[in-house]
Amino acid sequence: MMLLKLTTVLLWQLTLFNYLCATKTLLMGLFSFVRDAGRKLFGKKPAVPAGPTVQEQQQADILHRHKLDLLYNLVNSMKLPVYNLGIEADGETVIVTGEAETKSVAEKVVLALGNVDGVSLVDDRLTVLNHEPEALFYTVVKGDSLSKIAKQFYGNPMRYPEIFEANREVVQNPDLIQPGWVLRIPGASA
Repeated sequence: MMLLKLTTVLLWQLTLFNYLCATKTLLMGLFSFVRDAGRKLFGKKPAVPAGPTVQEQQQADILHRHKLDLLYNLVNSMKLPVYNLGIEADGETVIVTGEAETKSVAEKVVLALGNVDGVSLVDDRLTVLNHEPEALFYTVVKGDSLSKIAKQFYGNPMRYPEIFEANREVVQNPDLIQPGWVLRIPGASA
C-alpha cells in the first residue's frame, strides 16, 4: 500500500513537473521541494512497525505535534506579517493557512517550510491581503552561485544581493547555497 502511494505521488510530481516545464507556468497553491535537501529540524525518523500499539500511536502523535510546533516556531521566528497562522502536516506534505500581508511574505513562508528536511510538498492556502507581482522559484543545482543565478534571471551577476535579500530565511550566507534548495527570484520573468 505504501509503495503504491509513493509511486502515485512520484508519478503525480513528475507529471506536474513536465507540465510546468512545458508551459513555463507556476501553479500557485502546491509547491514541490526536494525532501532531503533542507534544514534538519526534525531529527531522525523512528521506525514504525506495521500495526502500531496504542503506546506507539501515542508516541507518534506526540512526535507529530512536536513537528508542527517546530514548523510553527520556524515561521514565527521570521517575524513576518502573517496572521492566524495554521500549520498541518500529512506525511511529507505541509499545509499552511492564514493571512499574509503580501505575496512575497506568503512566498517566504512557503519557502521556509518547504526547505526543511522531510518536507516534499507545501500546500499554500495563505490568503494575501495586499497583492503584488509574483516571483519565480528556482531550484539550486550543483555548481550554482547566487551571482550565476542573478546572471541567468537578470542578465547581471552583480544583482545577486536581490536574490539573497529575498531568501534570507533560507540562505544564511550568500556564498553558501546547496543543491535542492528552492529560492525566490523577485522581479524576474519566465
